[in-house]
Amino acid sequence: MPVVTNAPTEKISPSVFSHITAMDHEQVMFCYDKATGLKSIIAIHNTVLGPALGGTRFWNYAKDEDALIDSLRLSRGMTYKAAISDLHLGGGKAVIIGDSRKDKSEALFRRYGKFVNTLNGKYITAEDVGTTSRDMQWIGRETKFVTGLPEYLGGGGDPSPFTAYGVYMGMKASAKEVYGNDSLSGKKVMVQGVGHVGEHLVSHLVKEGAIVFISDIHEDRTAAVANQYKVTAVNTDAVYDLDVDIYAPCALGATVNHDTIDKFKCHIICGAANNQLKDEKVHGQMLIDRGILYAPDYVVNAGGLINVAAEWETYNRERVQADCERIYERTREIFKHAKEKNIPIYKAANEMAEERLRSIAALNSRS
Repeated sequence: MPVVTNAPTEKISPSVFSHITAMDHEQVMFCYDKATGLKSIIAIHNTVLGPALGGTRFWNYAKDEDALIDSLRLSRGMTYKAAISDLHLGGGKAVIIGDSRKDKSEALFRRYGKFVNTLNGKYITAEDVGTTSRDMQWIGRETKFVTGLPEYLGGGGDPSPFTAYGVYMGMKASAKEVYGNDSLSGKKVMVQGVGHVGEHLVSHLVKEGAIVFISDIHEDRTAAVANQYKVTAVNTDAVYDLDVDIYAPCALGATVNHDTIDKFKCHIICGAANNQLKDEKVHGQMLIDRGILYAPDYVVNAGGLINVAAEWETYNRERVQADCERIYERTREIFKHAKEKNIPIYKAANEMAEERLRSIAALNSRS
């Protein structure tokens, strides 16, 4: 099997290691298979709390370096997500480079499953953007270190309903903070990205009486969701200028940046996308200066991880639902922590996650 994990350093660009060491990753694995066309990167950030669990993203990156950076940022986010959500898991993430609408095959996913299996449980995969429970089934033919399997195989199935429900809980907690009550009825919400998670979020919002706008890079998807839920479709170029109460990014990350912040007319940013702030320190402070409340993405979008984590134990759907409801109070606790310490909300969430990581690392060192 053509695994490239310990190649001589002179054959690897120094910039690769500068990316890896910048966020203190434990291990990064580059996977390639000529026969299936598989090009993948598995990033393991931290395993202090347990094995690294994180989804596999299938995306057509413009450059291989973009794929590496995405896997590193996402895996770090998973460490914090597991820590803040009181899970006994570490942080990892993987990307497969390609077009998920054209390049998928059973052979590709099974070859990828073989790569996952060589890590012997240090990394457990799941679905993410561009992958489905059917893809996890193919991966599962080559490794037991996979979650998000179909329900008929004893898994939890598609985790996106739980991700969306957690975001919905976080959005209500944010509304409570800004408006004094958590009702979303009559609130104008821009949902950017209406894949599985975005669509489920739209459903919750419509049921509560929110005024919903949607946008997606796939126009056919936008039209279908707009028609089904009777919401307003918006051109992708007009998303950031829209006069709304809440902006809910539910696609890729880094949409909160220098170019967009000055355009925002919203009071709240709360969505399912990972790494929404292109630069935490810079853009977190810019949001404060603009008076925009930011609900930390890895806090509110933890429902999917909570669901697949439950598969690794004894799966109980009711318990998962209850754990996702706790995202409301967890979000409120972070807002309170930020106020008490007079720090940005993203930093308050980071501090709470890092404290748990430190305490368990210290406990492990005494074992």
